Amino acid sequence: MSNTLLGSLGGLALIDSTSIGTLFIPVWLLLAAGPVRIARILAYLGTIAVFYFAVGVLITFGGEWIVAALGTTMDSTPVYWIQLALGVGLFALSFRYDGKRPRRSGGGVLRWRDRATSGDSSLRWLVGLALLAALAEVATMLPYLAAIGLLATAELAGPTTLALLGGYCLVMVLPAVLLLGARVALPATIEPLLVRLNRWITEKAGSTMGWILGIAGFLLARDAAARLWPTLLGG
Repeated sequence: MSNTLLGSLGGLALIDSTSIGTLFIPVWLLLAAGPVRIARILAYLGTIAVFYFAVGVLITFGGEWIVAALGTTMDSTPVYWIQLALGVGLFALSFRYDGKRPRRSGGGVLRWRDRATSGDSSLRWLVGLALLAALAEVATMLPYLAAIGLLATAELAGPTTLALLGGYCLVMVLPAVLLLGARVALPATIEPLLVRLNRWITEKAGSTMGWILGIAGFLLARDAAARLWPTLLGG
């Protein structure tokens, strides 16, 4: 396990920490009127992390039979060229997202957010909100899928892969946990920051997908290029 792999996984996890479910909704929950409900917000973030971890385990180990059938094909020059092409393609596609088109997704998530932050809501609404937000992002969880791809090509032992998937999910919710801690410890200082962050999120949401595509594509392409480099040097 190389430092390059750990750095790539950490970078992808931090990108995932800026999604609707991991940052946007936690900021809105922290801005809700009344005292901060620490346990409820932690339950929300825990649900997000567990969901992502379960999806990662399902994809990683559920597809093991395919990898076994293909043998060493996954660890071959043609596969790395495909990975390189995919990374370059995602990076090029990112330039189509300039932030001028309003996002259409997330309407159901927003309605559940409003219900979950109401004063008489129960914990099940927050858990439901977390699951709804995660499900809404399944089709676009490109950083996480890129991370799973990196783990698959790294050929790590099962326990190591599980530990890295768990660590990825923890890093993914860490910024929101830090914001929660700051909101409790320094409310007068953090509240204006949360308001500005919420305003920035609202204004820049249209370009978020472009950043996700671009950085995920770059990391995929860099990993493939690093694996292909010795082959290219060898002729």
